[in-house]
Amino acid sequence: MPEQEEEESELMQYSPAGEGVRLDHVEFFVADAAAHAASMVDEFGFRVCGTAGLGEEGTARSVAVRQGDAVIVFTQGLEEEHPAAVYVTRHGDGVGGITLRVDDVRAVFAHAVANGATVVEEPVDLVDDVVETTAVIGGFGDVVHRLVQPAPGADARGVLLPGFAAASGADALAASERGIVRGIDHFAVCLEADGLVPAAEFYRRALGFREIFEERIIVGGQAMISKVVQNATHDVTFTLIEPDLSAQPGQIDAFLKDHGGAGVQHIALAAGDIVGTVGDLASRGIGFLTTPGTYYDMLGDRLSPEAYTVEQLKELGILADEDHGGQLFQIFAKSTHPRRTFFWEVIERLGAKSFGTRNIKALYEAVARDQEQAHPARDGGRA
Repeated sequence: MPEQEEEESELMQYSPAGEGVRLDHVEFFVADAAAHAASMVDEFGFRVCGTAGLGEEGTARSVAVRQGDAVIVFTQGLEEEHPAAVYVTRHGDGVGGITLRVDDVRAVFAHAVANGATVVEEPVDLVDDVVETTAVIGGFGDVVHRLVQPAPGADARGVLLPGFAAASGADALAASERGIVRGIDHFAVCLEADGLVPAAEFYRRALGFREIFEERIIVGGQAMISKVVQNATHDVTFTLIEPDLSAQPGQIDAFLKDHGGAGVQHIALAAGDIVGTVGDLASRGIGFLTTPGTYYDMLGDRLSPEAYTVEQLKELGILADEDHGGQLFQIFAKSTHPRRTFFWEVIERLGAKSFGTRNIKALYEAVARDQEQAHPARDGGRA
C-alpha cells in the first residue's frame, strides 16, 4: 500500500519542467485557410487577428482568429512538401499543431528530448520583437508542439509567430468584445490501442503535466479507456482515449481508421452562459447533436441543475453532469468534416473538474447516429 500511495502521489505532482508552460494557440492544417477562418468568424463569432503569407510568394498561407483566450491559426500549405499539405493529404483538415508558450525554450526543449520527445526542429533564436526563441517537438500521431518564448516586453498572448501581420483593430476588438466563447477547455485525443499509457507518461515526464483523471467508459458493447493530463496552470488539458480491445470496435476505432492514426477528435470551447451561447450559435447556423427526450425525463433523478431549468436544457439539447466540485453543462456540434473526424464541443463549468462521464453514453450514441447517416455502409470491424 505505501508504494501504491507513493506512486499515486507522484502522478499528482507537477514536474518543475512544466512551470511556465501555457497554451498559446492551436494550429489547424487545412486545404483552404481563408474559408476555415471565415467559418469561425461567421459561425462562432471569432475575429481575424493576424495573417501571414498572403502574397504570391511563400510556401504557406495562414489566418489567425481570436475570441477571448482562444486563438486558432489555419495554415494552408502551398507546396506539396509543406507540413500542412502533407498532413492534409494523410488526414484531411485537422489539428496539426498545439503551440505552447514557455519561459525558456531551450530548457524545456532539452528536458522534453531527454524524456522521450522527438526532435522536429532544434531551438532557433530569432531577430524578432515578439518571439525570442522557438523549437518544435513531436506530440501524438502527426500533431506537433511548437515551443515559443516571448521576447522581453512582448504581449504574451496568442499568435507568437514571426511573419504574422496584425489585423486592423484586432487588439481593440479583443479587449472590448465579450464574445460567445471564453477560451479552450480541453482537447479530446484518440490514440491507437496501447498508446494511452505511453502518451500520458510522455506528457507527465517530458512537459511536466499531471494526470488528473482516469476512467473506463462502456457504451453498449463498446468500451474505451481514458486518462486526462493537464499543465500546472490548467489551460492545457488533454483527454487521451484509446479503444478497449476486449470490447467491440466502436467510434475510437472509426476515428483511427478514417483519420489515419492518432489525432484530435474534438476541441471543447468554454462558455460563460451555455444556454445563451448555444442559442446564439444555433442562430448562426451551427447544428448540434440531438439527445433523446428520455435523457431529460431521468435527469432530475440524479441532479438539480443550478443555473438552468431542465426545460431550458431539453429545448437546446444540452447535457448536464456533476462531480464533487460542482456541475458542468455540455453540448456537441455536428461534424461538418468530410471524414467525420473532427467536431466542436461547447462546455460550461460551474465548479466541476471532470468531463461528463454520465453524458458519454448519450454523446456517443448521438455521434453514432450522425456517423451512420453519413456512412450508412460503414464496416465497424478492426483492421
